[in-house]
Amino acid sequence: MLNLVINNFSNLIYSCYLACQAVFNNKLYKEMSNKIDVYYYKKIKSSIVNNSSVGLPSHPYHIVDQSPWPIALSCVLLSLTISAVLSFHGYVMGDLFLLCSFILLVWGMSLWFKDIITEASYLGSHTDKVQKGISLGVVLFIVSEIFFFLSIFWAYFHSSLAPAIEIGSEWPPKGIEPVDASEVPTANTTILLSSGSSVTVSHHSLVDQLIDWANNGSVATIIMAFFFTLLQVMEYFGVSYTITDSVYGSTFYMGTGFHGLHVIIGTIFLSVGALRIYSYQVTNTHHVGVESGILYWHFVDVVWLFLFGAVYFWGGQGKGE
Repeated sequence: MLNLVINNFSNLIYSCYLACQAVFNNKLYKEMSNKIDVYYYKKIKSSIVNNSSVGLPSHPYHIVDQSPWPIALSCVLLSLTISAVLSFHGYVMGDLFLLCSFILLVWGMSLWFKDIITEASYLGSHTDKVQKGISLGVVLFIVSEIFFFLSIFWAYFHSSLAPAIEIGSEWPPKGIEPVDASEVPTANTTILLSSGSSVTVSHHSLVDQLIDWANNGSVATIIMAFFFTLLQVMEYFGVSYTITDSVYGSTFYMGTGFHGLHVIIGTIFLSVGALRIYSYQVTNTHHVGVESGILYWHFVDVVWLFLFGAVYFWGGQGKGE
């Protein structure tokens, strides 16, 4: 009895096998199967093109994530402004509050820029479209800086071309011994122009994928920037007048002092770029951060040429008595 059941079950399985084989060998089945394969291929291809199956955006823009740094740095800037006013008016703890606010500002900016570098180098968020937007933002920022220095030059020429009677109707005013343009200013001009050449070599080497030359050019630029700042500080210690000595002292220190501040900021900018080049975080086609720092440095070079010609060379032709 058991053998009969087993034989019937085996015959049933074999019959199902023959039926399935007949269906699979059928021409209509093969045509339908091919149509189904083509349909799924087109569907998968469409999903890949539209980036719907891999979760990628369908646009070239960077939708930034929520970040605490904008509101945090806004509060820090408010604290920096208030503490600066307190310090200028001699309030107790004003200097300490100013120092703490400045430290918080540098710290917050460092963390914010770290996130931006991460988005650019590791998350791939900076597409060509995003890089163009960042470059445009840097250009507009430099344009605003141009107008800032334009206001300083305006004040300088307004006071020097028609000196007021309060300063003796002459320029430089009486009692002011201007800096000799042939000494430290000439040395600083040579250093800064040389740094502009070296940073250009670094940029072109990066574009040509000559990483060693790019690293060497960046390091040379940073070293020359350091010596420029050092010589500028030494010059200040040797000057016989202060920022409160008439309009000459005010315009001199406003122009050269803010330029020195921009040199320090540019040095930090180039240092970060040099570290990114050394760490292979940039490529010959994806280096908008490094390029922005180089553009900023060329702006610093041009401003110094105007300062040297107007403040040191032309403004120091006369000698105060």
